[in-house]
Amino acid sequence: MADNLGILLVDACRKFAVQPALEEKDNTVSYSQLSALSGKVASILRGYGLMRDEPVLVPVANEARDVAAFIGVWLAGGVVVPVARHSPAIVIEATRAVCGARFFATGSDEIVRHSGHEAPHHRVMLADAAIIVFTSGSTGRPKGVVLSHKAFARKLEAIDSKLGFSTETRALLVLQITFVFGIWVTLLSLLKGGRLLLQPRFEALPVLEMLAKQHITDAAFVPTMLRKFLSLDRAISEPLTACIKLDRILSGGEPLGSVLSRQLRDFLPKTGLADIYGLTETCSSDFFLMPEQQDRFAGAIGRCSRGVTFRIVDDEGNELPAGTVGELQIKTAFIMNGYLDEPDLTRAAFADDFFRTGDLARMRGDGLVELTGRAKELIMRGGAKISPLELDCLLAQHPAVAAALTVGVPDPLMGERIHALVVPRSGAEIDEAELRYWVAARIDRFKQPDTYHFGSELPTGRAGKVDRGALRKTICNIGQ
Repeated sequence: MADNLGILLVDACRKFAVQPALEEKDNTVSYSQLSALSGKVASILRGYGLMRDEPVLVPVANEARDVAAFIGVWLAGGVVVPVARHSPAIVIEATRAVCGARFFATGSDEIVRHSGHEAPHHRVMLADAAIIVFTSGSTGRPKGVVLSHKAFARKLEAIDSKLGFSTETRALLVLQITFVFGIWVTLLSLLKGGRLLLQPRFEALPVLEMLAKQHITDAAFVPTMLRKFLSLDRAISEPLTACIKLDRILSGGEPLGSVLSRQLRDFLPKTGLADIYGLTETCSSDFFLMPEQQDRFAGAIGRCSRGVTFRIVDDEGNELPAGTVGELQIKTAFIMNGYLDEPDLTRAAFADDFFRTGDLARMRGDGLVELTGRAKELIMRGGAKISPLELDCLLAQHPAVAAALTVGVPDPLMGERIHALVVPRSGAEIDEAELRYWVAARIDRFKQPDTYHFGSELPTGRAGKVDRGALRKTICNIGQ
């Protein structure tokens, strides 16, 4: 129980009792108040007969009561299953059914609700489990990633050895706490006695205004959100950015890339930029590219965090030399228990003791790792394998382009055709013929997009990350 996240957080609540822990729109919750509310949730769950390692649904909307519900479930010996509070009822019920949850812990009002279902059967995989995070894959049903208290607590220590959160930390959270990135930012802020400013959703202009009005030390975003800052009208954004005293942006969840890195550092020249790569299955944050490394190494994902080793291998599992693209595989003690009720899928996720990330990467000459795309997202056009991420990054370098997303769409002649969705910069107009000419001068002919689409934003999934699958589906539907 020494690693139980609930106990660790209650210890932090005692240590920082009178200090503000959580801020939301019209409410500030101290550490002692957070502890009291968490204890109430735990007491009610115990009274209902919650079994050890039993899943409990926690509907969340980035509110203080959601954090209290997390802690309360852990104190009662349960496993947190976060779901977005405003998800359709059918989605929430499907998640409940998969987990076998009997209880909904809301943290206030009707603090714990009993679903009326029987207790779930015991699962060995849930021994010492802290949380089940459902991944937001664009195809197929989501997978329930089971993370243990010990793995997550130790990973938080490793993350903090890089980032150094403290009582001086004032972290802005717009990432949903159904998302492992949002979860670790929340927990680490509280464990270190910091203050967490909770925002229920991301909107570029209001968030930028908030950053200008308050001194926030750390703000966590996915790159899709950061691109939206850059798409704001400069007449509106520039007066705000001149007032911002943000110490550090934490970027993760999807590739940042060298172009966006440079654009962000020009947009907020006094703010550090930390690029973080990791997976839900490894408790997140496996590689860091720190602010002081951006000028020299932008485009790489940095160096391993503590307790992580890696290899880059070919399809047969042979390690590859520097410069050669293969699958990035990670070995760490901070690994998932497995995918809930999916033993075959769990076994298939590993090669020896290494987790198969599904990300294509290469070791650069400077000794850092660079992502080149997703193995399952490779476009097969006329027998050639093409990385959509390579095309995304190239198109983003065009002076009139704010963002781009590329997909392969089935084609009877070529196998797949390359389609690119391009978002213009604010106030810019893109001439397709000029764009094609610009691309043709910079990349092999077989990699050039067949069709261009233009829109105001990229499609995103529930975690705020770009959703390549959604774009592919939309284009296929249009073509029918």
